[in-house]
Amino acid sequence: MIYFLLVYTFAKIGLFSFGGGYAMLPLIAREVVDSQGWISSQGLVDMIAISQMSPGPIAINLATFIGFDQKGVAGALLATFGVVFFTSMLVLVAAKALLAHPDHLITRGFFKGIRPAVISFIAAAILSLYPVSVPDLKSFGLMAAAFIAFGKFKLPPIPIVLVSGLIATFIF
Repeated sequence: MIYFLLVYTFAKIGLFSFGGGYAMLPLIAREVVDSQGWISSQGLVDMIAISQMSPGPIAINLATFIGFDQKGVAGALLATFGVVFFTSMLVLVAAKALLAHPDHLITRGFFKGIRPAVISFIAAAILSLYPVSVPDLKSFGLMAAAFIAFGKFKLPPIPIVLVSGLIATFIF
């Protein structure tokens, strides 16, 4: 039963999330933390951090890690299949239709309409993960420093994450 649930849950996440991995985070949190209870909020935040440092898209990495956490290699393969396969088929069909009519009123309107929705998903992910990720003033300071390092100084994310981890090791 868990094998079917892994495929079904991640297929649902893949099919009903638009805007990439970060936009998927609220749905992933709702499904794997709230609905299935597979991991805790803190566990999800930890897996997000690891997924960001791993090569590949964050949603696929999360599916793989959560599947592995639940049922080892078979779970990882099934969760990854669920999040990738059905969405890929849908994207191929949609791409063919959209490329055939790129200037059509419906095509332009669709993309204009999904942009604000995607931003709302990303904002929802930030708001839902914030209390777990930034529980105190030290964490807020670390978050602000990382934000400035990435946003203002354009430093690459991996060193920022690694340095943040080292700093937290000594101050928390």
